[in-house]
Formats: sequence, structure tokens, C-alpha cells
Amino acid sequence: MRPFDPYRSVKAALGALVIGSVIITTLLVFAAMHSDTELRVITIFSIIASLLITQFVAHGLTAPLDEMTEVTRAMAHGDYTRRVRAAQRRDEFGDLANAFNRMAADLEAVDTHRKELVANVSHELRTPIAALRAVLENVVDGVSEADPETMRVALSQTQRLGRLVEQLLDLSRLDNGVVPLYSRRFEVWPYLAQILKEASMAKGADAGSGSHTRKDVHLHLDVSPPELTAHADAERLHQVMANLIDNAMKHSPAHGRVTVRARRGEEPESLELEVLDEGPGIPEAERYRVFERFNRGGLSPGGSGPTPRRPSGQGSDGGTGLGLAIARWAVDLHGGRIGVAESPRGCRIKVSLPGSLRDHM
Repeated sequence: MRPFDPYRSVKAALGALVIGSVIITTLLVFAAMHSDTELRVITIFSIIASLLITQFVAHGLTAPLDEMTEVTRAMAHGDYTRRVRAAQRRDEFGDLANAFNRMAADLEAVDTHRKELVANVSHELRTPIAALRAVLENVVDGVSEADPETMRVALSQTQRLGRLVEQLLDLSRLDNGVVPLYSRRFEVWPYLAQILKEASMAKGADAGSGSHTRKDVHLHLDVSPPELTAHADAERLHQVMANLIDNAMKHSPAHGRVTVRARRGEEPESLELEVLDEGPGIPEAERYRVFERFNRGGLSPGGSGPTPRRPSGQGSDGGTGLGLAIARWAVDLHGGRIGVAESPRGCRIKVSLPGSLRDHM
């Protein structure tokens, strides 16, 4: 029973309580004046009625606070799934309950992200460390020689560890909000060509290391006009494009093609970038989640089962789920936009950068 649902304010409810008590007392006094009942009996009945009504009203008013206290105690013990049911009320307590539930949901998300971070980072660290340890043990035990090929495998695992550490450092900078942005004008074609060359060299170097890179994926660059220039932080934009290309290569089919396209935007010196692959694509319902931290595409939001989003394909190791989050962060630093665009085949991620930037110190 919700006696205060018709009221949009606690003040109105308390006013109704006072008015109701006065009316009941007046009616009882009026009844005593027209009967043989003694005034003291009427007074006693008036007090009892007022106490009952006050108790009923007080219970309705304090019930959300009691429930919040219980939920808070559960949260203190690590249970972030509890919610306050009083959020359906229309008064100030309903607003407080809604704010409390939003806070609880945020804390639950933070706790989930923390657990996922520990699990993902532990998994990502364990794999290259185990491979590196196996290589070194074989060399120490004399099972294999310390030839260039063996050292190349060890080096690739070390580089993989370095990439993970760099991602974690970027994530720390993201949270602290202390990353400076230095913009400059540069030619787009040689800039993107160098990024694709690095990606091509990486996929060849890591082919035998069990990494997610792919030798069979073809990289293509399309810049129009060829003399196109842009104004951006080259280092941060390199993070964006490297992560997008790496992600596209992960989910490409055998002998697939990844295309990097660059066009002039609507504003002077603005830039439109696209990375297209021929993989399974991303369902529209899942597109808003792909830039979230630790979203590896393996589990549904509730963690209860798999989703159809970008199933791990050839050469995919799942990653830490930080690459696209870092890409969105770098684009946001520029005041630009990044998102999944419509594509008849595969996945198409579009990046829009503004035309003029100011250096952030």
C-alpha cells in the first residue's frame, strides 16, 4: 500500500496529515457536543486516532530511508545488485531513490570493470610470459639454440607485453585527464602510409608468435585528394588509426581486405577517416558498446552468454578491450567524433576530426 503516491511532495503529505488529524479531532468534538459522551473520552479517542495516523504516515515516509540503509549495508559487503524499490514514488523520496539507484548502478559497473581489468590483464600477461618462459627454458636446457628465429619469438612476446603496458599507461592518463594535445599540420597520405607499413611489418614479424596479427590480410590506402592535409595531434591520431587497423585485421576473414580511407571534411582542414574490413560486422544493437573499456565482444552485458558481435575469428586473441576505448578517448581530445557507420559488408568505423585545434598545455 502506497499512501503517498498521489502526492508529489513530502510537504504536501505532511500538510495532509495535519489537516486529516484536525478534521478527525473536530468531528469527534462535534460528536461529543451532540451526545452524552464525555469530553475526556473524545479527547482520548482523538489522541489515539492521531497517533495511529501519524504512525501510518511516518512508516510510509521512513520506509525508503530504511530500505536505503539496508541496501547501503549490502553494498558495503560487496553486493552492488540491490536496488531501492521506492524509486516509483513521485515525491522527494522518489527522486532520492532514483539518484541512489543510479549511484548503485555506477558502483556496480565500476566493480565489474575492476574485476574484468584484473581478469583480462592477468590473462593477457600470462600468455606472453608463459611463451617467453618456455623459449628461455628451452634455451637454458639446451633443447633449442639461441638462434635468430628463437630470439625473434622471444622478442615478439616482449613486444606484446610492452603494448599491454602502454595501453594501461594510456588508460591511466585517460582517467587522470592530464594528457596534453599538440596539433600540427601534416600531409595525410605519407602519414597513413607509414601507419599501414608498420601494421604490415608487425603482422609479418608476429606471424609465428601466436599473436593476433595476420599475414593473409591485405591493407589498402585510399586518400583523396592525394595532397590532402590535416591539422591534428599526430601521435594521438596514430593511436587511433593503429588500434582501428589492428581491430579490423583481427576480425577479417581469410585473405580479407582492410581499407583505410581519408577525405576532406566540411570545415577547413577538417578530416574524415574510415577503416573498413570484410569481417562479420557489428549488429546495430551492439554498436554503442564497442568503445567501452574492457568490452571484448565475448559476453553479453550481463555476462550470461555470448553475443553475436564480432565473433573471434582467425588470428583473434580477444585483446584486452582497451584499444577502441583509447581510440575514442584520443578522438574526444581532438573534439571529434568516432562511431560505427552503416556498411553493406563488414564493419566501417568513421572518425571525424575538426578543422582547427588549439594546443592543450
